[in-house]
Amino acid sequence: MPKSGLYEQDFYAWANEQAALLRSGKLSAADIEHIAEEIESMGKAEKRELSKRLVVLLLHLLKWQFQPVRRGSSWEATIRVQRRDLAVHLQDNPSLTAKLPEAIQQAYGNALIMAADETGLPEATFPAECPWSFEQIMDPGFWPETSH
Repeated sequence: MPKSGLYEQDFYAWANEQAALLRSGKLSAADIEHIAEEIESMGKAEKRELSKRLVVLLLHLLKWQFQPVRRGSSWEATIRVQRRDLAVHLQDNPSLTAKLPEAIQQAYGNALIMAADETGLPEATFPAECPWSFEQIMDPGFWPETSH
């Protein structure tokens, strides 16, 4: 079977075969192009995970600040869990720290739209740019207060 045939037909078998080839040093028999694609894909998945966690955290911080009467243990738990999981994710992928400014900006844009949808408040109610530093976002003692 051609190097890429198994890749298309049975990814699990392909992955195990490629791992065995790499471990045995048989690089010329390995499907290098697809291996490279999969490694790149894994890196992109880690960046997407960072973005998703930031969106959820920022969304809940916005709701916490702009809907104080709806604050509850569920929002608090979500904020705590996302902070913890983000910290672990960054420990596991320290190079993603360099991507934080861009990731926060993108995530905040998504969180703002979602906050408007979920709260029923106009988008203009919320700051156009993320009002918090990464340190504040991650600080277990930081709980934004009502700004209106």
